[in-house]
Amino acid sequence: MAQMKLHHADLTDASSIRRLIDTISPDEVYNLNDQTNVAPSFEMPDYIVDVVATVALRLLEAVRSHVSATGRSHIRYCQAGSSEIFGPQEYEYWPWNPQTPLSETSPFNPRSPYAVSKCTAHRYAVHYREAHGLFVCNGILFNHESPRRGENFLSRKITRAVGRIKMGLQSKFFLKNLDGIQEWGFAGDHMEAMWMMLQQEKPDDYVIATEWHALVDFLEVAFKYAGLNPFDLVEFKYVGLKPAEVDSMKGDTTVEVDNKTGDASKAEKVLGWKPKVGFEELVKMMVDKDIELAKREKEKVLDDAAYIDDGVG
Repeated sequence: MAQMKLHHADLTDASSIRRLIDTISPDEVYNLNDQTNVAPSFEMPDYIVDVVATVALRLLEAVRSHVSATGRSHIRYCQAGSSEIFGPQEYEYWPWNPQTPLSETSPFNPRSPYAVSKCTAHRYAVHYREAHGLFVCNGILFNHESPRRGENFLSRKITRAVGRIKMGLQSKFFLKNLDGIQEWGFAGDHMEAMWMMLQQEKPDDYVIATEWHALVDFLEVAFKYAGLNPFDLVEFKYVGLKPAEVDSMKGDTTVEVDNKTGDASKAEKVLGWKPKVGFEELVKMMVDKDIELAKREKEKVLDDAAYIDDGVG
């Protein structure tokens, strides 16, 4: 049985990271550190730069320094990037433009402090690969989900609402925007792709993408899987986007190509990677988890009610 040992370090302290790398002497390093909610980055851009871009720099420098001191040049590093670095794309001749869907050669056009920070981390990774000869890969990851998704994300808000409505703990779900198209990949598939990157002979950068669906598709699959009608239980209230926010990586003028916004053909060809979990399976997986969570919540409510009725407390 595999065992995991947790270590503590301060990612804002370069010396702390270096001591950690020296202590562990890892063969592979995956930088999954992130602040993954784009909207707050407009309100605290300096914080986002530190936790996304500068942490990546500290980690890369710690690996470089460790390799230099120990000669352990076989260490491999993977930077978990984001499709946010592409931002909105300009397609003049859209059905024939080779940049649709988005690939490793598509131009970067970050439009939020978070996206700019992710772009910077990507460039740092390339720099350390080229200037210092480190085995460094960038995974340009399109949106990915799992039952462990934080409850501040829309996908999880939807599945949490489905579970609670199913269990009679709430009656409605309020949704701000029905617009939006994005990738809905499984986080486990994306993690496998990053591991496969570090098993290659040469380091490189790869787009990891699955297939796009409209937000309404996610909504319908989630509610109907639980035997609920979303159009009876969901109320909509439109609000505007944040400054320069990107709500759809497809944009208004891109052509639909193989139902994807990201082109993962390089990962499929070089790594042999293909996603194992499809869109509907992913949504159902998340709904199952949140129905179970809602059941436990309901049991606690009933236990608390019985506790009060017994005149205790």
